[in-house]
Amino acid sequence: MAKAKIYIVDDEKDILDLVDYNLSKEGYEVECFTSGEEILRKVKSEVPDLILLDLMLPGVDGLDVCKVLKHTPDTAGIPIIMLTAKGEEADIVTGLELGADDYIPKPFSVKILLARVKAVLRRKSQKQAESMDVIRIHDLMIHPGRREVLVKDKPVHLTYTEFSLLYFLAQRPGWVFTRYQIVDALRGEDYPVTERSVDVQIVGLRKKLGVAGKYIETVRGVGYRFKEHI
Repeated sequence: MAKAKIYIVDDEKDILDLVDYNLSKEGYEVECFTSGEEILRKVKSEVPDLILLDLMLPGVDGLDVCKVLKHTPDTAGIPIIMLTAKGEEADIVTGLELGADDYIPKPFSVKILLARVKAVLRRKSQKQAESMDVIRIHDLMIHPGRREVLVKDKPVHLTYTEFSLLYFLAQRPGWVFTRYQIVDALRGEDYPVTERSVDVQIVGLRKKLGVAGKYIETVRGVGYRFKEHI
């Protein structure tokens, strides 16, 4: 089996050296970058299995890098773990809502870092192993492999999180999910994402889907479901 390729982006040499050494020792193929511009150029030619991304970078910062990667079809599926000294909830929530998979505040334990890396790579493998069949329901078509959505044969452009949310609900039409179940399914457990964040994503998703937005039903006092019948 090929080694997982991991890119580390951080402008602190000590951090780069520490993470590079420990990941390489675990058998990963590692490349280091010191700026957002460098990593954005690199992914155009070679896509990694995972990116460890510092938020505080010179020039293009980590949040902007995350936004670009998650809004570009060829790179939207790359898992991202944020390495950050910014411990404020707002910064963490922003990164997660942009599509980051996890975050690790500095200073961090190497053992915890390695465990998080393994967990994110494992989730990626599990998702790839899941059925990638196209979902056709009502007049909506969802192609998970291409991350493509069509409503009445017209393309709808969604963010990484919006697509993941729609795909999650549409896989089980008629099932009711709480907001926290939705967060856990998209991000994993114990993320500092509020119920309000889910509501905001639903509002944006319905708006982009237009007439098909009515298929996402609010179940008062519980959460949301994708309508099985019109």
